[in-house]
Amino acid sequence: MRIRTIIDKEWAEVFKNKMVLFTVGLLPLLFVVMPLVQLAATRDVDPGEMNDAPANIARLCQLQGLADNECLQGFLANQFMLFFLLLPLAIPVTIASYSIVGEKMTRSLEPLLATPTSTTEIILGKALAASLPAIGATWLSFGVFLVAARFFVVSEQVYASIAHPMWLVAMALIAPLLTVLSVNVAIVISSRVNDPRAAEQLGMVVMIPLLALFFAQIFGLVALNLTSMLILAAALLVIDAALVALGVKLFQRETILTRWR
Repeated sequence: MRIRTIIDKEWAEVFKNKMVLFTVGLLPLLFVVMPLVQLAATRDVDPGEMNDAPANIARLCQLQGLADNECLQGFLANQFMLFFLLLPLAIPVTIASYSIVGEKMTRSLEPLLATPTSTTEIILGKALAASLPAIGATWLSFGVFLVAARFFVVSEQVYASIAHPMWLVAMALIAPLLTVLSVNVAIVISSRVNDPRAAEQLGMVVMIPLLALFFAQIFGLVALNLTSMLILAAALLVIDAALVALGVKLFQRETILTRWR
């Protein structure tokens, strides 16, 4: 009950911020529309356009007997799928930055600490307030894309590459783990900065490895598969556990009144 109260309080405060509303509402919509537009634009392509695709992608498409438009659609769609994994990173950082760091600016955390609410309940309530919208927006936008994509793909083979078990694992496992990572990074940063915008900008650094993976896949430097996704999930689980322990250690109830100023 106390955790639910904290969540309701956090949402009532943070969703007054336009940046939070944009990140939670418009960003997922943008990530759904962009790949659908690409799928619609590549239904009929000139064979020469495949010359720009990485050699390994073109070779794989040739081995699988895919037509040029099938190959191009599958290639572009799989690049955009990684964008859905940016949502569980960007949304929690934005919410947590205005929630946790905002407490330091408004001095609104001290009254909460005066209640019987435990430190665990406070941290869990704030973490869930930032995590639930991120996971919900990610799963909803991905689900909408999966349904809509069927109307734009040129073949079942292309759709099978979009609804591949690799991406289902990514959304089911990696997206929540990335959310936990993002939230705990925000908690750690909040112990060192006093400006929500600075906390948000620093928190966005967690997106750099995923963006690097995005470009590495585009240029054919890495080939993502189900095994690599499961390995990534295991690595994130270890990292999340370490960050949770660090976040709890830094969020010391007795030092907040003297250090969070």
